[in-house]
Amino acid sequence: MQPLTEQELHNLAMNLVGHKLEDQGYEFMGVNSKLKKNPQFVCLKDKKLHFIVVRNVPYPDDPKIYDLAVMQKVKEHAQKFDAKTYYAGVGLSNAADQRLPVYLNEDYIVDYDGLIEV
Repeated sequence: MQPLTEQELHNLAMNLVGHKLEDQGYEFMGVNSKLKKNPQFVCLKDKKLHFIVVRNVPYPDDPKIYDLAVMQKVKEHAQKFDAKTYYAGVGLSNAADQRLPVYLNEDYIVDYDGLIEV
């Protein structure tokens, strides 16, 4: 059993959020999957620009709590483009035992409640 790397967990979180955004009618203008490079998504919806920061949050941390300094920096950048800023925290954990890592090709639990406007 091979645990997912930090980059793989980040990509999984981005895929989950990306599909939700697509379903909600967001149009992707830019996507950045590099760790710690923000924002991950620059989207257009209703003729308005949106900057979205995606984070994988390991169990038992709360995926709704974000790094205020990072998000403030992204928000200041977004304001230059008259864009809204959102945080998307995705909790991913092993379905069999949440204390174990998430393994490749194994079931996992997703804790994601949608975008949080910053």
